[in-house]
Amino acid sequence: MKKTKINLDILLPEIPDERDRCVERLIKLLEGRNGIEKIHLKPQNEQNKAQLCFHYDPDVISIDRIQSLAKKAGATFTEKFGHLLIRTDGVRHVRHARLIESKLKRIEGFTMVSVSGTGVMYIEFDHHKINQKEVERSITAMGVKIISNEHAQLIGQKSDGIDKHVDKKNEEGKSKEHDHLHESIFGKNAELVFSVISGTLLGIGFGLSFLEGLAPWVSLCFLFGAYIFGAYYVTKEAYEAISKGEFEIDFLMLVAAAGAGALGQWTEGALLLFLFSLGHALEHFALEKARKSIAALTDLAPKTAFRKHADKIEEVPIEQLNIGDIIVIRPNTKIAADGIVVKGTSGVNQAPITGESIPVDKLAFEKEEIDINKAATLDAKYKVFSGSINGNGTLEVKVSREASDSTISRMIKMVNEAQTQKSPTQQFTDRFEKLFVPAVLILVFSLCFAFLVTDETFSASFYRAMSVLVAASPCALAISTPSAVLSGVARAAKGGVLIKGGKPLEDLGTLTALAFDKTGTLTEGKPKLTAVFPAEGINEETLLKITIAVEALSDHPLAKAIVQDGMKRLNDTNIPSAESLEAVLGKGVKAKLEGDTIYIGNLSLFETLDAKKPADPFVKKVQELEGQGNTTMIIRKNDDYIGMIAVMDTPRPEAKATLSRLEAIGIRRMVMLTGDNQKVADAIAGEIGLSDAWGGLLPEQKVDAIKKLRQEEKNVAMVGDGVNDAPAMANSTVGIAMGAAGSDVALETADIALMGDNLNLLPFAIGLSRKAKGIIKQNLWISLGVVAVLIPLTILGIASIGPAVVAHEGSTLVVVFNALRLLAYKNE
Repeated sequence: MKKTKINLDILLPEIPDERDRCVERLIKLLEGRNGIEKIHLKPQNEQNKAQLCFHYDPDVISIDRIQSLAKKAGATFTEKFGHLLIRTDGVRHVRHARLIESKLKRIEGFTMVSVSGTGVMYIEFDHHKINQKEVERSITAMGVKIISNEHAQLIGQKSDGIDKHVDKKNEEGKSKEHDHLHESIFGKNAELVFSVISGTLLGIGFGLSFLEGLAPWVSLCFLFGAYIFGAYYVTKEAYEAISKGEFEIDFLMLVAAAGAGALGQWTEGALLLFLFSLGHALEHFALEKARKSIAALTDLAPKTAFRKHADKIEEVPIEQLNIGDIIVIRPNTKIAADGIVVKGTSGVNQAPITGESIPVDKLAFEKEEIDINKAATLDAKYKVFSGSINGNGTLEVKVSREASDSTISRMIKMVNEAQTQKSPTQQFTDRFEKLFVPAVLILVFSLCFAFLVTDETFSASFYRAMSVLVAASPCALAISTPSAVLSGVARAAKGGVLIKGGKPLEDLGTLTALAFDKTGTLTEGKPKLTAVFPAEGINEETLLKITIAVEALSDHPLAKAIVQDGMKRLNDTNIPSAESLEAVLGKGVKAKLEGDTIYIGNLSLFETLDAKKPADPFVKKVQELEGQGNTTMIIRKNDDYIGMIAVMDTPRPEAKATLSRLEAIGIRRMVMLTGDNQKVADAIAGEIGLSDAWGGLLPEQKVDAIKKLRQEEKNVAMVGDGVNDAPAMANSTVGIAMGAAGSDVALETADIALMGDNLNLLPFAIGLSRKAKGIIKQNLWISLGVVAVLIPLTILGIASIGPAVVAHEGSTLVVVFNALRLLAYKNE
């Protein structure tokens, strides 16, 4: 558990002192967050300013993550810490990644290091102790090459996007100057080729040993050749580890093979090296497959765009696009940037970003001048995302985000970050190995001297010790969890779900309860005309025409909803023109329509307007509708009440079916949390089949509700839009944001982001998580089970090096390919 102290006047610069309520709010927001043990205030004294002290686990939560959560409370951190997300070439496998991570953590100034087996590194460093150049030099000193780095903003600075620094020479010259350890004239398959040659020589040598009359040295030459080719890359890796003061599995295998040769067991030694090198090569192949699945995200966005200037169209790299530029999207091509459609209509396939299987219709925004800063608030039908695929129509799009800040760029960055986040199971296996490997070495060393207390030769004792060494090597254990996490995160991203690391992936599968925000999550988030009730002697069409004529003069969201939905109900679009719109007592409006005075407002308006009040049946109907969650508006023409209309934020079409699916997959409890009154909450809950609805909640009360649910159910997710629900998300087991595509806040706030504005992604995400968790458990049982069986068998002499290495390397391949099954997970 680490801790860091932040001066309060920098963290919350506008507060007068540490007794301000903002401090309490910040602590309440962050306490209870996974990875933060406690936060306490160190009051001001004569020498120091007041400080907040954070006790946190860097394996669970980063300073960068604490920063993004703190921002929701209006806080910014000091420019003390830097953050780098670096893609490297040369990290060969999970064990190598762990070795690099361990060495970097020992360098002063590195506050957090996480390295994935795919070569992605997440680095946090203290600017006061080490600068970025020194950080990069430290990384290249580990024998890897930096391809690119995406540098998260310094804490306290406003990020205008992802600042990418790409080593062009490395990027463009990889094929020419690539010095990857495992490359030669055979390319990246060199290790596989060497292992196959080793196996071939082993087979020939073993076969020749049975030929009578043939000198033994002939067979031995082939076996010795099998040793050379099998040990080539193993020796390189072992030497690199030893040179850094580490004893890895490769060294143990070399010792075992050398021991077998020293005892004259050349065939078994060659078999060990052949299978170990083959296992390594296939492990690299399997991880490369998962790595390519994630890397495919970078190919979603095109490299160039057609920019329109006046009447001229030119093709430019997407990096040269500026906010406000107009780009032309031709039919059946990829969209090059996030933006707003200003001309044309087309169906757009957003599946690469949001996971939606059906193309979404896109329309040009009605107004010629668009405030780009308000792009995020526009209806989805006007917005397009980089990486999505245009249909048959030609579109002109005004760019709303630079290429480095587009939705797909943010997705790629966060998926890369997710690779570096270790899951609870991986943390367990890492701790287990730190104890297990020394224990095995002590056991093997002791067994070498078993001949002193048993009736056997030194050769027999040494051979048994080497067999135990092979049997106990935790190769499968090391790869079992990271391979599953990598595959799970890759599959989720392909399906439109962004999972930020192994911990959320595992936690999502343990959920027994879900808490939903109402507005925009379970409901559409915008009012709709739900009912029209004309008075006796007037028909619905006439009432709607009068209402639409008046409401068309207003810019109020309810008025727009009434006009839009009312027009859909009418067969006749010939609407009369009203004039002289006025607000009345803040409770409604009045206007002139063809010489008549029309009033539209709520019940309280007409109770105080004049002596002409609505009749009792009218009032009862209003109360009935409002009891069902509707907002009602009464229409009066001169002195006559001619009817009423009702509007309501209606449930999402998919909400009821999604909740049923969630219940079917074992979510025991689902609760709606809303600031609306209890009547509205109950009405929506009843319509979508939700048993619990808690209304009238302020944001702070939503946090208390989540804490209460966690006490009752332990593992609870908060599902919301990522804006007003940030505190509740921070205090839940997993925070899930809806409709995160194009939303900075939703992407930053949540542990899991559903890129599409569709609840149907939720059962898919939970199902994938449960599958991943199941595969991780299977892999643990396989890897630990094989070791548990082999160790006693080799100690007792029942199994020798040959069977031990077959079982050992076989289990490694089983767990890797078992994990890769996640890439083919189907959304049922």
